[in-house]
Amino acid sequence: MNAKVEIICVGNELLIGKTLNTNAHWLAKQATNLGASVNRITVVGDEVKEIAQVIRETLRRKPRFIITTGGLGPTFDDKTLEGIAKGLNRKLRVNDKALRMVKGKYETLLKEGRIEKIDMTPSRVKMATFPAKTKPLENPVGTAPAMLAKIGPTSVIALPGVPPEMEAIFDGSVAQMLKNKVGKSAFHEASIYISDLMESSLAPLIDATMRNNPSVYIKSHVYIKSRIQVEGRKSHIELHLSTKGENSSIARKCLDNAIAELSSLVTKNGGRVIPAEAE
Repeated sequence: MNAKVEIICVGNELLIGKTLNTNAHWLAKQATNLGASVNRITVVGDEVKEIAQVIRETLRRKPRFIITTGGLGPTFDDKTLEGIAKGLNRKLRVNDKALRMVKGKYETLLKEGRIEKIDMTPSRVKMATFPAKTKPLENPVGTAPAMLAKIGPTSVIALPGVPPEMEAIFDGSVAQMLKNKVGKSAFHEASIYISDLMESSLAPLIDATMRNNPSVYIKSHVYIKSRIQVEGRKSHIELHLSTKGENSSIARKCLDNAIAELSSLVTKNGGRVIPAEAE
């Protein structure tokens, strides 16, 4: 079963280049390795209207999963839950289960001597203020719970932006959701490295291989010492091949067939193939 995923990363710090968007990279890799298809990654600022708009736009495409990162904390700029509520046309309210989760975190901090008393301030209650008809997901690392909403065929999952928290919740709660939708579908990838052929000479060989192996996608990446690529300069090229199959065996066989065909074409046309271990 094909499970389409869209990722929405929230934060002005991403838009101005202050913070590298490692969350999107990590999530895309995890989802793909589980056999899901990541169709789009969107970055939006800390604005309720912008978050709501992108949620509505994404829902119209009906992916199986919408995963957001960032904006679940206690500060004024944490607006993801408010934006999701507006996008779903639902009211915000204190979620009792989420509130117990948040309070439980502070009780642990109190026992550890890291705080002197438990004071459920408005900022702390904010982390448990969810759109109606949603449920919290346990955060094993931090304080703010994640959120899960079901809208027709789509699951909307809001994760924290702090990478260790985001990764822990994904591994503990979200990965299994994706597995359940993907079923036995498997993703495989591998790279081969080419020398003695220019990218323009490789292009028709790639096209021919993809025509004969329609389930395999091939992407070329050129590495040269100079920052400027010059046609005619001898370069080192990585060809990255990837595929999905009904199961791991089928995907692996499709990938091996494409690698064998492409390697043969490269050699016949004067190139040299340096295979890399498949992942």
